[in-house]
Parts: sequence; structure tokens; C-alpha cells
Amino acid sequence: MRATIQLCTYNRAALLERVLDACLEQTVGDREYEIVLVDDGSADSTSSVIERWRGRARCRFTVVSQLNAGLAKARNAGIARATGERIIFIDDDVLPLPNFVEEHLRAAARHPAAIVRGGAIEVESLDDLPPPIWSIKNYSGNYFWTTNVSAPLQTIRAIGGFDESFSEYGWEDIDVGLRLRERGVRAVFHPEALVYHYKPRPSTEAVEKMLRQSRAQARTAARLVTLHPGWRARLATGINPVQRAYHRLLRGLRFADRFRRKLGEPSGERALSRDELRTARALANEAYFDELERALRSPRS
Repeated sequence: MRATIQLCTYNRAALLERVLDACLEQTVGDREYEIVLVDDGSADSTSSVIERWRGRARCRFTVVSQLNAGLAKARNAGIARATGERIIFIDDDVLPLPNFVEEHLRAAARHPAAIVRGGAIEVESLDDLPPPIWSIKNYSGNYFWTTNVSAPLQTIRAIGGFDESFSEYGWEDIDVGLRLRERGVRAVFHPEALVYHYKPRPSTEAVEKMLRQSRAQARTAARLVTLHPGWRARLATGINPVQRAYHRLLRGLRFADRFRRKLGEPSGERALSRDELRTARALANEAYFDELERALRSPRS
């Protein structure tokens, strides 16, 4: 088995249909790759979707079901069941192109020991996709970003997979990337291994979820810097004197209250306007830095 596509899912049944369809329509031979899917305790119709696609799969299709335990633990469950020489990580909101696995393997043939970072095009709809042409505006500098990345399976297993102390949202893949970098594992960027990354514009009812995720991400950021106290983690997370002082100033000026007033109370379920979206993101950013200070004072950090 040359490659494993590994993905985890949680309560995204409708989206999972599209993602699995794309994963199963690859240009490489059915015996050359497999799909390992971990259902992290979904409570919607995900199990029905999985059963339908289990009967349609021509490649090996392995499903692991577990109680909801977070992405790091789910990733490790997938790694444990993978058999491909190279494991390709994607998320359950990612639509790979038909030559996706082929391009990861093409890059790996030139750089067999390296991480291969693929390209991603962010889209607000999966029904109106732009031409599959990657451009610099979609660039991500993340060393290891599970939206679209691959590495030798044995390399991932050698570092112990994902750190399950990252039980909340955020940074578990950055931790893997930092550990691989510390071991001298090289990363190459291969935009031809391309995916569409589904990022719909948030709705009025999604603002509170954005704030909760930002606060969870702040708590895991504190954990990341505990494990990796160097400048890379501190710059990525904002845990450095410049960014902390700037946001301390904003809190003193009560900018979060201003953002709240500008956003107002949600009126019905609708997509946020561009101006509302900018305001919601600014509010989420302030929630992140507010929670970050609490997390850094916590003994657990």
C-alpha cells in the first residue's frame, strides 16, 4: 500500500458525503491507496453516510468509531490503523482533486523522507468551485498543516503521533510539525497536490462558536508554548511581549465592547456581511488574547 488518506469527522454528515466521493475518485490504482476514517463520536447521520460509502468503496476503506475525544486522539486512532507507506492527512471539510494522491506520491518520490505540503484553495461553496489553479493568495506557511499534508507513516509513528494533551481546539498539528522540524525532517511545498478547503462565510448564529473556539485555541496555545518555548511557537501563538502588550492595551481601551456594540444582536440566521465578518473576527481575536492571559496564569500552563 503506497498511501493512506487519513481524515477524522465530527457531525458533518452532509459534507462528508462530498469529501468521501472525492477521496474515492483518485487517479491512482485502487490497490495503491486506502482511506482511514475516524468518526469522533458524531451524533448526526454520519454513521449512515459511512455505511453507504463502505459499500461503494473500491479501495480499502477502514472506519474507526470512538466516543468524542478530540482531534489528537482521533488522529492517533487513524495512524494506528494506517498501512500506507505515506500517510496523507486531510480534514472533513476538504475536497481533494482526482490527482491528489498521485501528486503527493510524485513529490514523495523526489523527497522520500520529507513532509509534503499540498496546496489549498479556500471556497465558500462546494457547488461553485473556481478553476483548480493555486495562487500565492492561498499560501500557508505552516510546516505541518493537516488540511493537506503527508509524511512517511513510520516518521509519524516514530515521534509518537499526535500529543493527546491537546484535547481542545487548535495547535495539535503545529505541535507535530515542530517536533518533526526538531528532528530535522525537511518539508517541501507541492501545490499540485491540490484541495478545495470549504470555508463558508460565518452566519450570525456562528459568532458565539467563533468566540468559544478562540478561547479554546488560546488554552491550547499556552500548552504549545510549554512544550515548545522557542521563538517559532511564541510568534505563531502571540505569546510574546509585543503582541501581548498590544492586546493588553486594547483590553484597557475596552475594544471588545466596541466590537460587540458594532456587531449588535444577531437578527435571524443569515450570513454575516463583509463588515460584520471583520468585526466578528476582531472580537474573536480579542477573546483569544483575553483567554490567553488567563491560561498563562494557570498552573496547568
